[in-house]
Amino acid sequence: MNNIELAFAKAFRGEAGARVIEHLRNITIERFLGADASDSALRALEGQRALVHQIEKLIERGKNG
Repeated sequence: MNNIELAFAKAFRGEAGARVIEHLRNITIERFLGADASDSALRALEGQRALVHQIEKLIERGKNG
C-alpha cells in the first residue's frame, strides 16, 4: 500500500471527513449543468468530478489495504 493512500484514509475518516466528502460530491458529482452550459464550464466540472473520484479511490485503498 502506498503511504499517500493511508494519509487520505486518515485525513477523511470520522464524521468530519465524511461531511467533507459529502460536500465535495454535492458540488461536483451530483451537480448538473443546464443545456446552455459552455464547453469550458462542462470541462471544468468534469475535471472536478475526476478529482473527487480520485480522492474517493485513494480513501478506499487506504481503508482496505
